[in-house]
Amino acid sequence: MPQLNIEQARFNMVEQQIRPWDVLDQRVLDLISQVPREEFVPMAYRNLAFADIEIPLGHDQIMMSPKLEGRILQTLLLNPKETVLEIGTGSGYFTALLAKSAQHVESVDIVEDFVKTAAEKLKAFHIHNVSLQTNDAMKILDTETQYDVIVFTGSVPVLEPQFYRQLKIGGCLFAIVGEEPIMQAQLVNRITDKEFEMETLFETSLPPLIGVPEPDRFVF
Repeated sequence: MPQLNIEQARFNMVEQQIRPWDVLDQRVLDLISQVPREEFVPMAYRNLAFADIEIPLGHDQIMMSPKLEGRILQTLLLNPKETVLEIGTGSGYFTALLAKSAQHVESVDIVEDFVKTAAEKLKAFHIHNVSLQTNDAMKILDTETQYDVIVFTGSVPVLEPQFYRQLKIGGCLFAIVGEEPIMQAQLVNRITDKEFEMETLFETSLPPLIGVPEPDRFVF
């Protein structure tokens, strides 16, 4: 794909997909325009890098659609002094967007291939304020370490309260919660040591993260 076509496709992605989905923060639009999404897309899907779709990454995981990535970034309102825990590194593209907005990002993924590839991509683009870890985030909860922001890049059937405790006071957690066919994007804000506020933002759908525990179900 010629360079001019890539830039036109990137422009169209921002103006025809992301902005119409109520992503109007110019900082977010500029950031998405600057970080080369196509370089994080698997080679087999490179021609779909700017399409309004979820791109397969393997292991039943996906790269989120551009408009959802933009909406999450706008919701988080990151600043350069904040620390972020990302659960689900995936392609590393959203990790790069977070890193460009925050002081430091700690990203955890259960798939070793994802972490290795993301590390190579981030290094190539001189993004060094990221710590990557191959592990199951659901099993390594460390309430001693707290973050300004926690973000899940895959869905969870229920949002486990133990993640709330990893938020600093004033911090927020974003997750897409529920099961097919309807899930909800939820934002949890930590108000005080024991007080949290939850807000439902919009409805969407996203494949579940690997290793997420199934909710208890009644058996008749």
